[in-house]
Amino acid sequence: MINLRNYIDHTLLKATATEKDIELLCKEAVDNRLFAVCVNPIYVKHAKKCIDGSDVKVCTVVGFPLGASSPAAIGFEARKAIEDGADEIDFVLAVGAFLSGNMSLVRDCIKSIVNEVNGQALIKMIIETCYLTNEQIIEACKLAVEFNLDFVKTSTGFGSGGATVEHVKLMAETVGDNCQVKASGGIGTYEDAISLINAGADRLGTSRTLTIINKESDK
Repeated sequence: MINLRNYIDHTLLKATATEKDIELLCKEAVDNRLFAVCVNPIYVKHAKKCIDGSDVKVCTVVGFPLGASSPAAIGFEARKAIEDGADEIDFVLAVGAFLSGNMSLVRDCIKSIVNEVNGQALIKMIIETCYLTNEQIIEACKLAVEFNLDFVKTSTGFGSGGATVEHVKLMAETVGDNCQVKASGGIGTYEDAISLINAGADRLGTSRTLTIINKESDK
């Protein structure tokens, strides 16, 4: 039986999130033995203190949610996140540059992240599948493999759509054993979670964690 707790990045990325909200998020993650919390960069230090003594990881986002930061800016963000204690970094593919065919800029952004992180944290690249064709999803996944990234991730949760079984399956087939897949965006039910894992997701990002795991407990 799948233990969903081992898959979940318990996520709170709202602009209105307060310190108390982050404290509650972390308490829920620790109490329920979730894999990680995912918070905005401003709260990495605070989250790290809140989960101290537990196995919960702290994940943060950079170049988020638009994927429109320069290579220098996204690299600086990543370096600061590492200094603050982030265990994992989810960054957004330079979607506009990618769709423009400016692969030099796309690669420069990825290189900047990889160089600044320098093996000190896991790196997940968010490709924002809702804006891409299947062929473009495959191309983006191949970039993740090219740069030896740890994960390719479906969505920011701020785009026009979230994770789908079809896209997760395509991503998993494309990266094979070279990279893992994180599904995020619109995962609100136990059934959603199981379907995405069965499609090939190795990690789930969701803000509706308690609803999902409470349903799991009923199974």
